[in-house]
Amino acid sequence: MNLANRLTLIRIFMIPLFMIFLLTRIPYGEYIAATVFVLAAGTDGLDGYIARTRKEVTKLGKLMDPLADKLLVSAALISLVELDKIPAWIAVVIIGREFAVSGLRAVAAGEGVVVSASIWGKLKTLTQIIAIVAILIHDFPFNLINFPIGQVALYVAVIFTLFSGIEYFIRAQKILSVK
Repeated sequence: MNLANRLTLIRIFMIPLFMIFLLTRIPYGEYIAATVFVLAAGTDGLDGYIARTRKEVTKLGKLMDPLADKLLVSAALISLVELDKIPAWIAVVIIGREFAVSGLRAVAAGEGVVVSASIWGKLKTLTQIIAIVAILIHDFPFNLINFPIGQVALYVAVIFTLFSGIEYFIRAQKILSVK
């Protein structure tokens, strides 16, 4: 197993660790969870970079990398709903978009077409990560401003999520119209 795939698997194994720190009542648990989340999210770009530069892109990596991303973000959103930090409809919109685009990619693959990630999909992921981290640390003891940065970032992430999902379906219109 190459290094990129190992990093992807590490990201998956970090998800339960993230959730333990977030959902148990330990001192500074949310901040530790935020740190674990940032480290896990950071492996996403790193594993892709390593796979491409070393020319070690594998079928396992193509399958596991997007799955790991979806698991990490979904675990965070569901946990934040559980903690009453975000409304459930936001988690449903974001996770629903992930299912829809994954389904679209599966249909495209069945037609022999690869629907690659767009810049909007990458921005969607970035805004989601920023929003989740901002919500996790918004009560940081040394927060000097009283502005709902996490909530604003979350709504920005929802906009990018919807826009990128629509963009994927517009790009795939020909595939979807094949009978």
